[in-house]
Amino acid sequence: MRGMRAVTALFAVVLVVVAGCAPVEEQGPAAEGPATAGAGDCAKAALKTRTPGKFTFGTDQPVYEPWFSGDDPSNGKGFESAVAYAVAGKLGYAKAEVDWVRVPFNAAIQPGPKSFDANLNEFSITDDRRKAVDFSTPYYDVTQAVVAFKSSPAAKATTVAALKEFKLGAQVGTTSYDAAAKQVQPTQQVAVYNNNDDAKQALRNNQVQAIVVDLATAFYITSAELTDAVIVGQLPASGGKAEQFGIVLDKGSSLTRCVSAAVDALRADGTLAQAEKQWLAEAGKAPKLT
Repeated sequence: MRGMRAVTALFAVVLVVVAGCAPVEEQGPAAEGPATAGAGDCAKAALKTRTPGKFTFGTDQPVYEPWFSGDDPSNGKGFESAVAYAVAGKLGYAKAEVDWVRVPFNAAIQPGPKSFDANLNEFSITDDRRKAVDFSTPYYDVTQAVVAFKSSPAAKATTVAALKEFKLGAQVGTTSYDAAAKQVQPTQQVAVYNNNDDAKQALRNNQVQAIVVDLATAFYITSAELTDAVIVGQLPASGGKAEQFGIVLDKGSSLTRCVSAAVDALRADGTLAQAEKQWLAEAGKAPKLT
């Protein structure tokens, strides 16, 4: 994905890949020297946010475990909620100084003014999206996974080629959909749904035999929602390039450098790794499809 979405039932050691993420190209206005979160032109008093003294994050509605908890981004629970408040903290904002607005996934990455300062919603960093919005440096490396019911023949697939005979579904506008369409069924239309809940319902109704979501969401679905389902496997990285989540900002935002500096600081001090450990599931438990 979502790209797709993300936990009280998933406290496990994660394969810590974020620490090795390579920074993406800076998107914000050029400035002398490296940005330092909370200092210099990235000090709270210098930041030009939508509301002075406040930092406004955006995300979709609904939002899902393990990225958020209880469809309430303001509670600090779930990986992306935790990351948002950690970023705000690095920039000098207390939790009470953080506001949230709800923005549909596709609307957040369209050109034009934004109702938020920054948005976390499992947005994969892509060249096409960079034409319309800014991204922070990445805060999470993503793997797409295939989920099917244990009783389905699709659950026995061990290769990407073996999945081609089954109908797949995924959420619209996500890298999960892109992975399904490009890697598994380039000549067969992948069923598209407004959100993961609709995709899961289609799986229950046997309208599709498998769905594609990001790996952390797949772990939550199979452990807490569809307990008779299984992770068939992880899809290979497209072109061998790791998919990464980044925080979305308005194109040319003066905040981009500072938000990136905050993400980099959180990676360096181990906060991102700890958040993965607390909120996301262990990647090693899902086989890799060849």
